[in-house]
Amino acid sequence: MQPHASLEQCPCLVLNADFQPLSYFPLSLWSWQNAIKAVFMDRVNIVERYERVIHSPNFEMHLPSVIALKNYVKPARYPAFTRFNLFLRDRFICQYCGTRHELTFDHVVPRSQGGRTTWENVTTACAACNLRKGGRTPAESHMHPMTPPYRPTVHRLQQHGRTFPPNYLHESWGDYLYWDSELEP
Repeated sequence: MQPHASLEQCPCLVLNADFQPLSYFPLSLWSWQNAIKAVFMDRVNIVERYERVIHSPNFEMHLPSVIALKNYVKPARYPAFTRFNLFLRDRFICQYCGTRHELTFDHVVPRSQGGRTTWENVTTACAACNLRKGGRTPAESHMHPMTPPYRPTVHRLQQHGRTFPPNYLHESWGDYLYWDSELEP
């Protein structure tokens, strides 16, 4: 990173007090402004710095590229049920045909038959498979998910997120991020 890089090109990797990223997917990044604010509020320790320096009339400092929280934030055991988290649990793959295109979600037991919107009854489906399955059960449609739906832990979603590294990774982040190419489902 050049010393005169744009400030917007200087995101800060945020680690928990145990030096693990708060999140892998999306990667826990703060803007340079939020990182500086946290430093001045004494909530974080600077672990790594960019070459880029910021100035005020009576102060100058290198922008932090990696910070660690001073107080450990205990992650929730189970993630919120959201479309994004569902897709991440299923690795952005249709659980009926394996495609990664036009993803939606499907109630395995249809709502019209009493199925609920829960981790254990919703799976990732492409639009074509979702339409083909319609309001039928897996037995009725002869379509069964490759992986039965389950309630993931935050740890499991983090493992899955580690298989999707972001487009931008600053060299100073390498010692704190571990990207896996193959993880068990």
